[in-house]
Amino acid sequence: MSYIVRTYQGGDEKGIVAAWQESLPYDPINLELFRSKVLLDPNFDPEGAIVAVNDNNQVIGFTLALVRRLPMYKDDLELENGWITVFFVQPNYRKQGIGSKMFEKAKEFVYKKGRKYIFFSSYAPNYFLPGIDEKTYPEGYNFLLKQGFVKLYSPVAMDRSLLDFTIPEEVKQLRERRGKEGFRFLLAEDRHLFELIELANTVFNPDWGRAIREGILRGLPMEQILVAEKDNKIVGFCLYGAYEGIRERFGPFGVDPSMQGLGLGKILLNQCLFEMRCKGLHNVWFLWTGEESAAGHLYKKTGFKVTRKFHVMRFSF
Repeated sequence: MSYIVRTYQGGDEKGIVAAWQESLPYDPINLELFRSKVLLDPNFDPEGAIVAVNDNNQVIGFTLALVRRLPMYKDDLELENGWITVFFVQPNYRKQGIGSKMFEKAKEFVYKKGRKYIFFSSYAPNYFLPGIDEKTYPEGYNFLLKQGFVKLYSPVAMDRSLLDFTIPEEVKQLRERRGKEGFRFLLAEDRHLFELIELANTVFNPDWGRAIREGILRGLPMEQILVAEKDNKIVGFCLYGAYEGIRERFGPFGVDPSMQGLGLGKILLNQCLFEMRCKGLHNVWFLWTGEESAAGHLYKKTGFKVTRKFHVMRFSF
């Protein structure tokens, strides 16, 4: 089977999405998502979007490489880093070197931009998965290894049914004790927004601040954001529905490190799940946490189960 590997051209979109749906059946997207997370990404560069087509100009493979053109926060362009966020070859065209040729061009694109590393796929804001799911895509994982990528760490996705959720009595008692100590747990108001986004940006991850800001601009109700505060200062927060408007998707979620160990995260998490259940939601899920982290243990104690495991990979020039 003959093919060519080239860079993205206007008009490729429907073909890429159709090939994506066939090649990555457990992680399909639609044209709207491709538009918002690829074409409208401020870091999108057609030279980093590598497309393989057959003799009929039908898309049979795709690889997306990115470097920062716009900083996530302040002036940080992460000048050492590039990313590949997705790659695939249609099943009938595999094992012909198509993936390797696409990666050759993707690596060349990142290298010419002066970057030292390529990550798969810990990119913000528009990642599709935290990393490669070895169980779901063993061929893809082995391909990355052959391409010289090494595994750095393995975040997990978790899900929980809300049908049986109630706030445990111990959490209610803990909230009462913390209330007597001056902590308050409440739905976010306009007065919280600047401080909340700054806390997310500076203490946690600039992508969290972006998710909160853009979520609200897209219509995220303030009642889906919970904050913990003491002495009129925010010390923790959690929310749901911020990412792409998906109400069952939880996060971001964090407690100021200076206040950790007091059970504030436990209170916020349980209250948030209660609010979700009150809205009639049946499930809650998120894509990324460390399974053995403090947050990971809290999620498990709250009834979450690991549903997927990913490997964040890195290539060094």
